[in-house]
Amino acid sequence: MKIEGKEYRTIWFENNKVKIIDQTKLPHKFIIKDLNTIKDAIYSIKTMEVRGAPLIGATAAYGLVLAVLENKDQSFLKKSAKELIASRPTAINLKWAVDRMMYKLSGVNSDKISEIALIEANKICEEDINFCENIGLNGLKIIEEIYNKKKNTVNILTHCNAGWLATINWGTATSPIYHAHKKGIPVHVWADETRPRNQGANLTSYELNEEGIKNTIIADNTGGILMQRGEVDMCIVGTDRTLSNGDVCNKIGTYLKALAAFDNKVPFYVALPSSTIDWEIKNYRDIPIEERNSEELSHMEGLDEDGNLKKIQVYPQKSKAMNLAFDVTPAKYVTALITEKGVCEASSSGLKKLFNK
Repeated sequence: MKIEGKEYRTIWFENNKVKIIDQTKLPHKFIIKDLNTIKDAIYSIKTMEVRGAPLIGATAAYGLVLAVLENKDQSFLKKSAKELIASRPTAINLKWAVDRMMYKLSGVNSDKISEIALIEANKICEEDINFCENIGLNGLKIIEEIYNKKKNTVNILTHCNAGWLATINWGTATSPIYHAHKKGIPVHVWADETRPRNQGANLTSYELNEEGIKNTIIADNTGGILMQRGEVDMCIVGTDRTLSNGDVCNKIGTYLKALAAFDNKVPFYVALPSSTIDWEIKNYRDIPIEERNSEELSHMEGLDEDGNLKKIQVYPQKSKAMNLAFDVTPAKYVTALITEKGVCEASSSGLKKLFNK
């Protein structure tokens, strides 16, 4: 996808370094950052310089490439893998990518281990691009159906950022939107600002602007009244972990959007690559829900009058805050799952039919 008219991916390997777009500086500054060591990769995941389940997985894969370049000893590799998995517990793609890399690298003691690692990390990225493109093509059919009935702009509400900045390219929730736009279907996106980190405002709106797609940033609690007014034709979100029964774990606030959509008979879709499906956990209560630093709530960052990034405190100093990063939307509130293999019911039978599990 594009930034200032130039094509980019969110992550790539060049001259024994991993290149990333530092998302903590967007939308005000566009900075490409080098990751030189496994510690750099772990730090970038923890601090959300990279974020979004598929991109976290890709960063972990390239992190293990950096690890073997740094030290080919198997004990160092295993330690690095363990630290990567612990860096952000909720997104299943992280563990999936690390496990896949370790399957290829465990027991390899030759000089070719670096080459093997890089080939596998590159494969993970290329697969994600293909998956996301196919998610877009499958989701496009849904947008087309709405447009053919409405013959007017399709209004789509999304939450958080499940755009190309959360993947390698195309995105998950945004991929159908990008495909619709490229086909000439008029679309408009309601982008929840998504407190506390404002990924919807800082990232979703930013990338939609760069692609020339109409969008409006709204406060997190605005979606309900827009649905009541008939100003939302469909909702589409991403997911950090989807259970085999169709329950969806995504950015905090997703559950409330699904409830509002259900009450107002607005279709609520979840877009995901198969790497985001957790086939092991059966009960959503067993999903590890990340609780992040409360400073993300109590402080806000923006540009001052001189154009410098500045962080200020907005809560009373004595107040406490809880910062749960994710919630779970039960499958019964999900209209359908949009995957690289097609659209299916959010249920065990629906997923099994697509993925032959």
